[in-house]
Amino acid sequence: MLSTLVFAPTAVALLLLALPRRTPAKVIRGIWVATAAGLMAATVILWAGYDPGGGMQYETRARWIPSAGVGYHVGVDGLSLPMLALTCVLFLACAVYAWREDRRVREFAALFLFLETTCLGVFVSLDLILFFVFFDLSIVGMYFVIAGWGHKDRARAALMFFLYTFLGSLALLLGFIGLYLAASPHTFDIVDLTAANPLAGRAGYAGLVLLAIGIGLAVKTPTVPFHTWLPLAHTEAPAAGSAILAGVLLKMGTYGFLRIAMPILPDVWRQYATVVVILGVICILYGALVALAQSDFKRMIAYTSVNHMGYIILAIGAAAATADTSRQAQSLAVTGAVTQMVSHGLLTGALFLLAGALYERGRTYDMDAYSGIAAKAPVFTGMTAIAAFASLGLPGFSGFIAEFQIFTGSLGPRPLATSLSVLGILLTAGLFLRALQKIFLGPLRLPDAPGTPRPFSDLRAHENTAVVPLLALAVVVGIVPRFLLDVIEPASIAVLELLAR
Repeated sequence: MLSTLVFAPTAVALLLLALPRRTPAKVIRGIWVATAAGLMAATVILWAGYDPGGGMQYETRARWIPSAGVGYHVGVDGLSLPMLALTCVLFLACAVYAWREDRRVREFAALFLFLETTCLGVFVSLDLILFFVFFDLSIVGMYFVIAGWGHKDRARAALMFFLYTFLGSLALLLGFIGLYLAASPHTFDIVDLTAANPLAGRAGYAGLVLLAIGIGLAVKTPTVPFHTWLPLAHTEAPAAGSAILAGVLLKMGTYGFLRIAMPILPDVWRQYATVVVILGVICILYGALVALAQSDFKRMIAYTSVNHMGYIILAIGAAAATADTSRQAQSLAVTGAVTQMVSHGLLTGALFLLAGALYERGRTYDMDAYSGIAAKAPVFTGMTAIAAFASLGLPGFSGFIAEFQIFTGSLGPRPLATSLSVLGILLTAGLFLRALQKIFLGPLRLPDAPGTPRPFSDLRAHENTAVVPLLALAVVVGIVPRFLLDVIEPASIAVLELLAR
């Protein structure tokens, strides 16, 4: 069932490309939405049948390239199942949001379906080469989304995105080969490598492998100073592309740290935990400060992703730093990191879709070009305000649950770093309140650019249908988080047991 879930989107994409050219765009969109909804339903079935205490489940293992130690090995646990669900939710939201897309609809839908396969594949892969293949193909898919359907500077944005992230993936491959060569017998299987701990007692070699893997994952996360591709890519990408880029692709980096770096390289991860914590703090404060300085609404949201990913980096670094203290604190930090991945995907995905709605009406993301929109578009205003307040960690939303766990788990072992990180919440509150005040309050002012549709309309049915479920899920996680935490916590404890070896 897991393999069907992963490859079904690409099969449908090929079917779309094989349909006659005269096929109506409405039919293409309908097939796309129906496929995304079916994948969401399949993930719900997976979740319902998942045993939180059962370890890795729904496994499939087959020979692929046996002479090189490469196999087709997939499965899910409490780290990957929430990522699968998040991926399916966001791709369904983007399919609904793109209902009025009229530029090369067939290719757009097929590309997103292919991209969904690559994202799902990363989160179920239990072989390093299989992980790398899906990881790399996601770069290709997003490159064409930006280059084909982005804004005026899309060619440069797509090129920068591809070169930066492809360079990171090459570093990642070098690290994977280093693990393969250290293992006896040679293998790329993540489960086997985790059990073998092949670099135990080899600090120098392990440090180089961690550096290579760390750079590859840090570029994708993105972590300062490897983040410079992000603002331009987000600004120029179409709204649905930005939602997937921030909501899913960035999580591949942080997921890789939890799935690969921490359990397979426990000794060297503990050794450099302080460096990881410092990088997390830098990302939190730098991302928030730079976002505060932006006048471009979409670019501001992009920099908040650097800020929010910093909380995850802080948590996974602090989890290793707490090896001699409370196991409960360690578990809180790792569980909070995974919860933050889910929360950020839902909320930032919603914010990018709302930013796309703003651009569609005003043809600019410049916040100074707008004011007083609340009087013209109250639903749009309300949705944006909810997403903004949820993103800054207000109680009652998923962001609060995630950040509360991260701070509680990190404060004991890293009090100074955690205290500095709390400033990030204050800065995030300032930048979102400033944006809300500029765009929605005061006298009405709309951009006066050629092609600007007037009057400024409120959210349409397909936009509401895409955004409201994302915010509703953020509220559900914020109020009754146990259904999510019960899945994540056992897997977090398993990672920490491997880290403590």
